[in-house]
Amino acid sequence: MTDLGVSLSLLAGIVLLSEVSRWTAVKLFAKSGCRPYVLEIISTFQLCACTHELKLLGEVGRVELQIGLTLTYLISVVHALTFHGAICNPSGTLESVYRRGLTGKCAVARIVCQFLAAVVARCVVPYVWALGLSDLHVRHKLFGFRCISPINAPLLKATAVELGCAFAVHSAATHMQKVDDKYKIHAIAAVITTVVYAGGSMTGAVFNPALAFSTQFACSGNTFTEYSLVYWLGPILGMASSVLLFDKVIPAVSGKSIYLNDLSYNAVNEKKKK
Repeated sequence: MTDLGVSLSLLAGIVLLSEVSRWTAVKLFAKSGCRPYVLEIISTFQLCACTHELKLLGEVGRVELQIGLTLTYLISVVHALTFHGAICNPSGTLESVYRRGLTGKCAVARIVCQFLAAVVARCVVPYVWALGLSDLHVRHKLFGFRCISPINAPLLKATAVELGCAFAVHSAATHMQKVDDKYKIHAIAAVITTVVYAGGSMTGAVFNPALAFSTQFACSGNTFTEYSLVYWLGPILGMASSVLLFDKVIPAVSGKSIYLNDLSYNAVNEKKKK
């Protein structure tokens, strides 16, 4: 319980530091076109750093499944409340291009920011663990901060799991755009928690290429190519499958579009017009 308390405090500290950084960035870059990219870096760092700690709790701390899923749900809600428009997911950014919410140039810049933040988080978090704030951190330090690949299935099956996780999350997000935020945030967090429960034992259920690059690619057990297949190709295909099914296949069969306009994309388009 002491280890859990320290980890919760660390998670709160990461979110607080990120929120202060976002507030500062909004003030400093209020009239600058680079503000969205700065927010993308800060928010993706928050996502990756928090996930590193949660991953350590699950794999090394061996917290109970119920506690792990509860933390997943809660941190998903916190991320949704604090990201301030940052996407923090390359596959989601590519979907924004398809929805015409972002230009190709802006999308590339955002993806670069996401991977930059992922690398920074992967480099910074071990220094925090090295402080030995808890016995869990001390034990992890003694083993050289090593991690083992969470892929516990054949590569094609693991890729299918990540594809399915991404499909579920992107589909849920697409069809909840007109739902009130106070309900939508919790509903999507519940979907994320469900897919983590369903696929976590096989791949870790990351469904985010930048997040996977930060938390999984440095682990031993698989090659870079294998990780890329599972954690990059899988989520991108999952997003594309959701778009294809709900924007093309079902409308073609039913004769009408069921896509609900993404309010965030509309907001971006309004900003472009100003």
